[in-house]
Amino acid sequence: MTDLSPAADHLVTLRDFLRYAVSRFGAAGLAHGHGASTAFDEAAYLVLEGLKLPIDQLEPFLDAKLLPEERVRLADLIEARVTTRKPSAYLLNRAYVQGIPLYVDERVIVPRSFIGELLFSELFGGDDFTLVEDTGSIESVLDLCTGSGAIAILAAEVFENADIDAVDLSPEALEVAAINVAERGQGARISLIEGDLFAALEGKTYDLILTNPPYVDEVAMEELPAEYRHEPAMALGSGLDGLDIVRRILGEAGAHLNPGGGLLCEIGAGREIIEAEYPDMPFLWLDTEESEGEVFWLPAEALGVQPSSTIGAVE
Repeated sequence: MTDLSPAADHLVTLRDFLRYAVSRFGAAGLAHGHGASTAFDEAAYLVLEGLKLPIDQLEPFLDAKLLPEERVRLADLIEARVTTRKPSAYLLNRAYVQGIPLYVDERVIVPRSFIGELLFSELFGGDDFTLVEDTGSIESVLDLCTGSGAIAILAAEVFENADIDAVDLSPEALEVAAINVAERGQGARISLIEGDLFAALEGKTYDLILTNPPYVDEVAMEELPAEYRHEPAMALGSGLDGLDIVRRILGEAGAHLNPGGGLLCEIGAGREIIEAEYPDMPFLWLDTEESEGEVFWLPAEALGVQPSSTIGAVE
């Protein structure tokens, strides 16, 4: 066993390491936003996942005394987080989306789409205001810009009868997605496809299209904190105003939607720009616990699909 570092030598309990991590993160001015929004939340995640403990059960373990090798591991992880500025998800090769564990590394962005929260909300299969009343009626789903495969995997959980195509331009990202699809046992239902948006999907149509495409604008890309610079730039930036890929999706999605279907798309802070450019589009903006006006829904008919049946409709 390696000699204890100064931190590992003096810190004994999980509570000690949590406090130490929060202090180090704050002093270093780290940026948080890869599954945790504060230094405390990321510190809690790092120490719990670092010890393979349930990430939603901090309290029972706070005063547990750690073994020397556990103390070394946490001290090393905290030091790496501060010195490399890599998000904890990369250091641990683990991210959680709606409670589902996913493998991640620097071939993909750390999954954090608001679409996950929406899929698990009353909007899909709820009793009152819904986009899709019967989730079992959805037979085909497309996840564009799948990255780690997170949205495709969530869709497989929500739409139990659906086959899902997950598309990404990056073969490296699809390697990571393949790991996650295999770990979730969804290989029979999720097909991973390399391609530029719809280019590899000629003639294919879907009940739902879900997409969290790149949408960071040029200025923001130049000002990204160091943490975000560890992520693939192609998965973040999308032209001068960040909406180049969103425009392409709006222009092509109608040819790949079934009647009664719809498009759910995350676009970040581009709402005003998109609404000004498409004044006749009936965008329905959907808020989440941490977002407002960053995700829209469009019914297939708004994208030029001729109605013949109704999968999901907004009253």
